[in-house]
Amino acid sequence: MESNKAKIIRDLRWIGIAEGVSFLVLLLIAMPMKYIYGNAMPVKVVGWAHGALFVIYVLAVLRATLALSWNYKRTGLFLAASFLPLGPFFFDGNLSREQEQY
Repeated sequence: MESNKAKIIRDLRWIGIAEGVSFLVLLLIAMPMKYIYGNAMPVKVVGWAHGALFVIYVLAVLRATLALSWNYKRTGLFLAASFLPLGPFFFDGNLSREQEQY
């Protein structure tokens, strides 16, 4: 049976992946459609979804910080990762190993 700490990490991993994918879709698909083809609708739709996932990701990091007693440095790194296009993916392997420990 999965522990509560493992569930928190699992949730953070899923949200991080979703947030990272939405950021890449926004940068690599929606924005070129807006600036090359003049179609702003994909930016509105994907941008809204990415914004919601970003907020959920930040909340998930804060939840993990409290539940797992993360220090300020680790919390800051995870929060900073959300501003980089591939950021959440870099920490996924680390979280996967930590999830297995619980």
